[in-house]
Amino acid sequence: MCCRVGSGSPATPYGTSAANSLSGSGAAVSLSGSLNKKKKPFLGMPAPLGYVPGLGRGATGFTTRSDIGPARDANDPVDDRHAPPGKRTVGDQMKKNQADDDDEDLNDTNYDEFNGYAGSLFSSGPYEKDDEEADAIYAALDKRMDERRKERREQREKEEIEKYRMERPKIQQQFSDLKRKLAEVTEEEWLSIPEVGDARNKRQRNPRYEKLTPVPDSFFAKHLQSGDNHTTVDPRQGQFGGLNTPFPGGLNTPYPGGMTPGLMTPGTGELDMRKIGQARNTLMDMRLSQVSDSVSGQTVVDPKGYLTDLNSMIPTHGGDISDIKKARLLLKSVRETNPHHPPAWIASARLEEVTGKLQVARNLIMKGTEMCPKSEDVWLEAARLQPGDTAKAVVAQAVRHLPQSVRIYIRAAELETDVRAKKRVLRKALENVSKSVRLWKTAVELEEPEDARIMLSRAVECCPTSVELWLALARLETYENARRVLNKARENIPTDRHIWITAAKLEEANGNTQMVEKIIDRAITSLRANGVEINREQWIQDAEECDKAGSVATCQAVIRAVIGIGIEEEDCKHTWMEDAESCVAHGALECARAIYAHALQQFPSKKSVWLRAAYFEKNHGTRESLEALLQRAVAHCPKAEVLWLMGAKSKWLAGDVPAARSILALAFQANPNSEEIWLAAVKLESENNEYERARRLLAKARSSAPTARVFMKSVKLEWVLGNIDAAQELCTEALKHYEDFPKLWMMRGQIEEQSGSTDKAREAYNQGLKKCPQSIPLWLLLSRLEEKAGQLTRARAILEKSRLKNPQNPELWLESVRLEYRAGLKNIANTLMAKALQECPNSGILWAEAVFLEARPQRKTKSVDALKKCEHDPHVLLAVAKLFWSERKITKAREWFLRTVKIEPDLGDAWAFFYKFELQHGTEEQQEEVHRRCENAEPRHGELWCAESKHVLNWQKKIGEILVLVAAKIKNTF
Repeated sequence: MCCRVGSGSPATPYGTSAANSLSGSGAAVSLSGSLNKKKKPFLGMPAPLGYVPGLGRGATGFTTRSDIGPARDANDPVDDRHAPPGKRTVGDQMKKNQADDDDEDLNDTNYDEFNGYAGSLFSSGPYEKDDEEADAIYAALDKRMDERRKERREQREKEEIEKYRMERPKIQQQFSDLKRKLAEVTEEEWLSIPEVGDARNKRQRNPRYEKLTPVPDSFFAKHLQSGDNHTTVDPRQGQFGGLNTPFPGGLNTPYPGGMTPGLMTPGTGELDMRKIGQARNTLMDMRLSQVSDSVSGQTVVDPKGYLTDLNSMIPTHGGDISDIKKARLLLKSVRETNPHHPPAWIASARLEEVTGKLQVARNLIMKGTEMCPKSEDVWLEAARLQPGDTAKAVVAQAVRHLPQSVRIYIRAAELETDVRAKKRVLRKALENVSKSVRLWKTAVELEEPEDARIMLSRAVECCPTSVELWLALARLETYENARRVLNKARENIPTDRHIWITAAKLEEANGNTQMVEKIIDRAITSLRANGVEINREQWIQDAEECDKAGSVATCQAVIRAVIGIGIEEEDCKHTWMEDAESCVAHGALECARAIYAHALQQFPSKKSVWLRAAYFEKNHGTRESLEALLQRAVAHCPKAEVLWLMGAKSKWLAGDVPAARSILALAFQANPNSEEIWLAAVKLESENNEYERARRLLAKARSSAPTARVFMKSVKLEWVLGNIDAAQELCTEALKHYEDFPKLWMMRGQIEEQSGSTDKAREAYNQGLKKCPQSIPLWLLLSRLEEKAGQLTRARAILEKSRLKNPQNPELWLESVRLEYRAGLKNIANTLMAKALQECPNSGILWAEAVFLEARPQRKTKSVDALKKCEHDPHVLLAVAKLFWSERKITKAREWFLRTVKIEPDLGDAWAFFYKFELQHGTEEQQEEVHRRCENAEPRHGELWCAESKHVLNWQKKIGEILVLVAAKIKNTF
């Protein structure tokens, strides 16, 4: 408001006289005197109503902003243009008021034939209850329609997102393949990655840090006594020697004597280092006592060490604090709503434990034990959270409330550290809960054998239905007492099979093997009488356990008793063979032998069963057991040539050549004019250097059983013995009868090639291809012949012709690629390989070759592609093993070699590369292991292997010798 102008009212304490009095003589008073004056009574008090400052002395007649207030009217809106939309008073409210004031636009231009007027006709009318109901109905309809379209809409959105992600993938997805490859990086490769260079200069790279040396306490004490207060050495001291203090008095203090006396006063020289050490120890003791308490009662830090575990102070929970607060509030609500609900107290205590508030957790769980004294879980949780002796007190209190709780007694025993105390607790528990098998077992485990036997005798009286207690007692008793115990156990538990099996094992262990069969048969009968279903799989598992425990007779008796239960007659053979293989896989060889024996009794004329049994004995039995089985086999299946041959080979490998001859003679009688037996007899004689006998046998075979293989073996024998003319004559005679047998044409061409007659060899191969255009080896031999003669174009043409006659043949494509590669045309070789992989996408030999056609950086990628196409192809696996070998990843290479020979033990090349690898990187034991396994596998195939094994100079060499030869020919060119 405005001030009045004119003569003022009489002087008031707040008027002019007061102001003049302050500005008069009082102003000359000094500052110290004015401060000591008594304050005026009106200072700091609110002014009376209607008071106008300065009115008494005429200081009026002008108006300021503080007098009239803000420049806007009180009804003006506040200028909050930066408020969120909808909250702005200037724009939004004015628009709203303007919209409210405007009437509806009912012009024809605002009318639509379908929707009506653009605005609401009745927006200005009252909003009543029926309007609200109508809006609710329309909203429900909209929601229902939206739900019907929801699935399609979400599917469309999902497809759009996937399409967007495919077009614009994240950086994480772009590098996903590289991240996957990081899993293959070994520790050596990782450590061999060079460090990133440092572009800083030498001074920045190697800063000279300030060296700090701890000063002993004696140094401080000495200088305090001398009154010296220097903290640094004057630089002039090193130059001129001596001390050069700024003040001659020696004390470097601006105001001598001005510092207050005390602990660190320089002049006194009193610094009690002992008190400082005590204070430091006290502080450390307080810190350690704060963190030394834990759940188990043991300290989580080392009080004697200088470094403590700082993690003990940090909560292990990694969740959000707001989540913890919500959980705490929720659990508090649960506890207050239902205070007798044990899980609420346990969850609350564990939450506090996880967040590091151990004492709060203990308080909560103890409150829980008060509210839920009959809850076993709450007491156990309280015992877990409490340390040491406190936990024992908690458990003792729990026992008073729950005297029948087995878990609490077990926990009480676990808390005891002394074995005697544990026994005492458990015996006290057994007094209250004598029917608990768990308590008896825990108590027996702590006892010595004699005491355990006494305790078990009492245990089976209290718990007569526990099989484990009966069997444990039987194991501790003598033979006679064990039999009585097992008889009592059968009376008390007539439905358990383990008691019968244990009885059988007991009899076997004491030499009464004739009783084992009776006990198992009686067990089956008794269990069926008591309504127990005989589960065949369970009994076979029990037999396997008996086998591993060394109870062979019991194992075989169980197998004989249950092997036929629950199987249809037509499924017996198949099921029994599967059972035998399963037993072999589990290491239960006696079980498998018993199954084969039972199967042979039921199917004595089945050749396949005899063969499986023979292979089992060959791999897992002795030579004597194999020969005994084969003798029985040929007696039941005299027409099975393979059984005769296995018997003869076993005798021959043992060095008993006359016995092998006699077996083959018996085989001739049973199988007259059998090609296999003729050739086996020839091989036996030729291997033992009886060449005339072998010739006579072959001549007799050609007259009585003339076959292509007999003629081929005849030619081969003469060829390897050096009788080239006889071999050529036999070959010519054989081709008159068997001109469509490609091996004869091959041998004829190779004999001519060995003799140096290239034209005759070419003629033989061409004649053979006319008769046998599907023979791939013939095409390969002719192509290599032309390549040796220097006719590269002719060799290429032959291979192209062979591919036309034999499409999609990977061996021909491989030879074409190698031909170009040997000629130095690597680009053409790569092009041919691409075409070959298009025509034969699943060929392992092509993919294996393609891996090593690539440059070194691309080989790994190519090997991954090869494994995707041919995951279980031995050639691809061998290529991967060689790839790891070339990268000097020895362990991985060995793993892949083992995988290769396991998948295809007949591939000789894999054994040769494996043996070469072990010669370079393995020990002698590993080399011998590969050599032995190769001899057992007897490989027959492989490009490098066949080149050596079928060479005429190596015809009498054994598998092991050929392995060494092939490994010696391998060069590490990959």
